[in-house]
Amino acid sequence: MSTRDWDAAAYERVSAPQQAWAAEQFERLSLAGDEVVLDAGCGTGQVTAALADMVPRGRVYGVDAAPSMAKHAAEALEDRANVTILCQDLVELQLPEQVGVVFSNATFHWILDHERLFARLHDALAPEGRLVAQCGGFGNVSGFFSAADAVAREEPFEHFFSGWVNPRNFATAEETAARLSASGFIDVETWLEPRPVQPEDPPAFVRTVCLVRHLDPLPEDLRGPFIDRVLARAGDPLILEYVRLNMIARKP
Repeated sequence: MSTRDWDAAAYERVSAPQQAWAAEQFERLSLAGDEVVLDAGCGTGQVTAALADMVPRGRVYGVDAAPSMAKHAAEALEDRANVTILCQDLVELQLPEQVGVVFSNATFHWILDHERLFARLHDALAPEGRLVAQCGGFGNVSGFFSAADAVAREEPFEHFFSGWVNPRNFATAEETAARLSASGFIDVETWLEPRPVQPEDPPAFVRTVCLVRHLDPLPEDLRGPFIDRVLARAGDPLILEYVRLNMIARKP
């Protein structure tokens, strides 16, 4: 996962689509209320709080690699006795105990090494533990990112993208199933799901979510012009063709 930070407060304001996707995944959890749960990529802690409500007799570990996200979540949930927030990279995950459930929403596509990720999550699970996760999948927002990558090759931006590494990993369902199985998971199910989004505030949404890593190499005075040029290419109204990669698996 990229160690570059996020604007946690801005993300919380614009992340309604991500919160809705997480809520839909809750239906797959079937929690009894006493489980130990990992929220892998907890962000601002909104999903972590909902998970904590579902396990009043259990515990939730919220983990995020972004310092601002972990700080925001820790402050927001400081009164929750059954929540612990940790700032860690998921591919180097170290928890105080094994968990019964790993939950993740809108995170894994920011991690380039899925083999290592799934191995760490497998290790973090207790026997019979379950993984329920969703992230960006193959084809996710492909038209918009093509426009952004094209603008990055234009002046006055091109110079700043020299050596820039694409941080996105939008895997197929088949690739993901194979990687989960190779990591030791069983009862693996993976599938792609188109979920187009029309953001209410396109500039704020793409600045905070879609283009966050594109903006890293740019000086502040070029970030606004970059966003404007990408939005001009992407069309009006802006429709972001999200594709969600769903995964369910179990540790023997």
